Amino acid sequence: MRHYKSYITMALAAFALFFVSCSDEYMENMNTDPSKADTIDPNAQLTTAQLHTYGDLEVSETYRSYIYAFNQQLMGCWNTTNYGGRHTLDLNEMGHIWQNYYLKNIKDLTDAQARTTDDEEKVNINAAVRIYRVYLMSHLTDIYGDVPYFEAGRGFIDGKFTPRYDTQEEIYNDFFVELDAAVTAFDGTKDRITGDVIYSGDINKWKKFANSLRLRYAMRISDVNPQKAQEEFEKALAADGGIIASGADDALIPYLDVAFDFGGESYSDYRRNALSQRLYGNDSRNNPSFICSTFYNQLFNTGDPRFYAIIRFYFDQIMSTTSTEGRIDITEEVLAKNMAHPRDPGAFFYEPWPEAYESDLIKELQESNPAIEKISMDTETEPKLASNFLEGENPGVVITSAEVEFLLAEAALKGWNVAGSVEEHYRKGVRAAMDFLTDNYGCDKIADEEFDNYMANNIIGYTAEQKKASINTQAWILHFTNPLECWANLRRSNYPQLKSPAEYGFSQVLTGGAAIPVRLCYPVLESSYNKKNYEEALERMGGNNSWNTPVWWDKNNVQ
Repeated sequence: MRHYKSYITMALAAFALFFVSCSDEYMENMNTDPSKADTIDPNAQLTTAQLHTYGDLEVSETYRSYIYAFNQQLMGCWNTTNYGGRHTLDLNEMGHIWQNYYLKNIKDLTDAQARTTDDEEKVNINAAVRIYRVYLMSHLTDIYGDVPYFEAGRGFIDGKFTPRYDTQEEIYNDFFVELDAAVTAFDGTKDRITGDVIYSGDINKWKKFANSLRLRYAMRISDVNPQKAQEEFEKALAADGGIIASGADDALIPYLDVAFDFGGESYSDYRRNALSQRLYGNDSRNNPSFICSTFYNQLFNTGDPRFYAIIRFYFDQIMSTTSTEGRIDITEEVLAKNMAHPRDPGAFFYEPWPEAYESDLIKELQESNPAIEKISMDTETEPKLASNFLEGENPGVVITSAEVEFLLAEAALKGWNVAGSVEEHYRKGVRAAMDFLTDNYGCDKIADEEFDNYMANNIIGYTAEQKKASINTQAWILHFTNPLECWANLRRSNYPQLKSPAEYGFSQVLTGGAAIPVRLCYPVLESSYNKKNYEEALERMGGNNSWNTPVWWDKNNVQ
């Protein structure tokens, strides 16, 4: 996605208003309006919240360290294997999303919503911030479980500095209420939304966005409350505005091609896609994003044409330290020599050290480039994430038409009132997922013949369970660029079914237990600064802040 960039430039002016001194008291800082001013434009608050979603380096650090490992899509680099791959408990590392969301986005959006609630001329920006607040709160509750929701961010508004932890059931029930009310509130005769970098203030697309989120959340609760799930899903389909039905309506956050930097100022600069920056790595030559064998084998063994778009083999010795310039693609040679060594869950890139081979391609290049010092390929035989996914201007993925098609396919499979068959929505979803890479990451378009061949060789299945597995495995592939949704849907559907790193021989180093974690733990400071509400939440979890305790909607991982 390479448009709407003028809105990002506008956001820079807004940053000056937000990054001012906050209270020294932890809980007051967590729940008090950051600006301490009554004149902030709520549109600027929306801009900042949108860009922050994928623009925050600390948030994206947790994605790479834990979430991609739990999803078994990346493995091998130090961060991913050390934390998520080897189940290493680090409350600071897993608390980045909590602290940054509550300190910034939730606080800003809550303030914007409160200041526009009774303003009849600002109904559209009010509706937009309500929708986006729901979206961001879904991240928090899907990651941590019971979290502050109704009272979150209301310290400045009504003095609630120690908010209650609401149950996830209460939170989800309110999601549906909020999204329905927001869609109803939109009014084309009222205020224009000027701070929206996703849809440029198009309220018709905002309606589709909100209704599509309702589909996502309805499916999320389909195991724990199937009757309500069906009701909410069907209400969303019938709601004013419709749903996302094509790539033109995808909810994507645009970013700029800003040089990657890990200096102090980069942590408050949300203009570039920080997830892409983390995947690039702060030491890209020695700590790149290696592909996990689970993800590699799924794409390779099924002949998925996306394999070559997402997964490549590179010689990075002469690669630039600030970009992917200088990378030498050796994919064809590695595969021709059958030398690929994807990393198993729990493995570092050097453990075990991969078998090497002498590269004819690099030997030839060495003759004209004295900077090339080696021709023996060892760790170069480990698959890496393609360079297309390491660019600062890559979009931040919120929800796409491909995901909506998979949701419709599973709804049809459940017998809900959905137009179209399971197979039709499934096929449309896979096609849309492939086109998504072409449209937004510069990947080569997959020809219809290649697509048809792939679908013929990978049928959806015959039984309901086989079809559910196919739908959600495809969603897992699609959500590679949307890691939080990938993890949530993986836990909800239980597909693909993943094996613990213990089953790959790493049981002795899994310090946080052998079972793949199903939530992240609350930050340690919560036990001091919001003790009463924190302990009440723990009681509902059996008394422990355990990452093996499933969230409310996760019925597949009940211990």
